[in-house]
Amino acid sequence: MTFTPPPIPDQDDPRWTRKDAIFVPRGGGVTTWVIGDTTTVKISGKQTGGALGVLESSVPPGGGAIAHSHGREEEAFYVLDGDFSFINGDEAIAAGPGDFLFVPRGNRHGFTNTGKLPGRLLTFMLPAGHEQFWLDNGIDPAPGKPAPIWGPEELAALIPELAKHRVTLMPDPNP
Repeated sequence: MTFTPPPIPDQDDPRWTRKDAIFVPRGGGVTTWVIGDTTTVKISGKQTGGALGVLESSVPPGGGAIAHSHGREEEAFYVLDGDFSFINGDEAIAAGPGDFLFVPRGNRHGFTNTGKLPGRLLTFMLPAGHEQFWLDNGIDPAPGKPAPIWGPEELAALIPELAKHRVTLMPDPNP
């Protein structure tokens, strides 16, 4: 039995030579302050045709996201630095550098930086769209200063904004 390899496509075929990859260099993206976190939208749905949004966030000790669920997208987290406690339904998951968490849409989740130093996360949103929340509601960072922790009035103003993105706030299973 002999093997006949398939024909090799033309190396100059436009299907193979398109330059559609999106490269975001270190420090690239749009950075905002929201709630006390410094978040950079690394790539948005406007760039990916709605397929993917990615955030890089620096979260202060004790900071994070309260329990909530998404009605539209899946979300995934990759811990770059620090120690976090993630809510997964009604359980807590301790996560550190290199750990990954995938959250299906509709699942109650949230996170807290449990460390003594700022922690860093990559957040992936599929499909894209929710990253627009940070772009619409964040404030421009002041170089060399930490993000301010938002008070009750600022947080209350976010509730209708979250609803626009089909985010439902939920009770914390581990008060």
